[in-house]
Amino acid sequence: MVRARGDGVKDLRVGDEVMGHAPQGGSHANWIAVPRGAVIKKPEYVGWEVAGGLYLAGCTAVSVVRSLRLGPDDTVVITAAAGGVGHIESQLAHDAGATVITLGSARNHDYLRQIGTLPVVYGEGEEDRIRAIADGRPITAFIDNHGESNAELLAERLGVRDERFVSSEERRDIELRFLRASAEDEETRELLTTLAKALQERRFQVLISGFYPFEYIVEAYEDLAEMKSRGKVVIGMQTVETGSRLDWYRSEKARDLRDRYADARGSEAETMAGGSATPAS
Repeated sequence: MVRARGDGVKDLRVGDEVMGHAPQGGSHANWIAVPRGAVIKKPEYVGWEVAGGLYLAGCTAVSVVRSLRLGPDDTVVITAAAGGVGHIESQLAHDAGATVITLGSARNHDYLRQIGTLPVVYGEGEEDRIRAIADGRPITAFIDNHGESNAELLAERLGVRDERFVSSEERRDIELRFLRASAEDEETRELLTTLAKALQERRFQVLISGFYPFEYIVEAYEDLAEMKSRGKVVIGMQTVETGSRLDWYRSEKARDLRDRYADARGSEAETMAGGSATPAS
């Protein structure tokens, strides 16, 4: 939200809601001075946690997907598809009309189906599983967010041309480019405006899997470092969760509790199914 404006800023007023990035750093501050070019107006129906987590992951995702020029004739494989960048790429690729096959852990498959993709589990036999779920459609593009050493070889075996393979290193370089972008960078403004419009039109959604008060910034980064979170991990500077309820952030996260419960139920079912039967006397 705009608290004050410079003399040269005529198109924003105090109180206007804006979103963007901090070219000189400082995104963990309550208030920060940024050049006018670093922000755009926030759409009314985009929440603050989504607006705050959109810039870097969103600009990276849309840049990667645009580079492949995906359309209805394409079938694209995306690895680490439930991650911060991957889940946006997956939705943008689906929105472009492509068939999207996503590689991810089994715990994320229900979510990946919800966003319109065909999930496949990692590991031995993944090539066969990809071909099976593609159901005869040729694989035309591949986006690697995971950084696995065999991703390029897998894409080659699937018949993906070199120019339609985006490596994790290329994605990282794109991300660094936007991280270091200046306020005068026209591409960042265009991409952020495009993303805001697509959000407003509900063509994709940003999943916030962890929303931490600033007091728990260490826990937020530890969550991120585990590389198990779906979507984005976001830090809030003035969150509603304060006082005694802050203890909630020390407890087990809801997604982990659900997955642990599901795993326990699965083990219980396997035990019951595998038990020996005792004949009645």
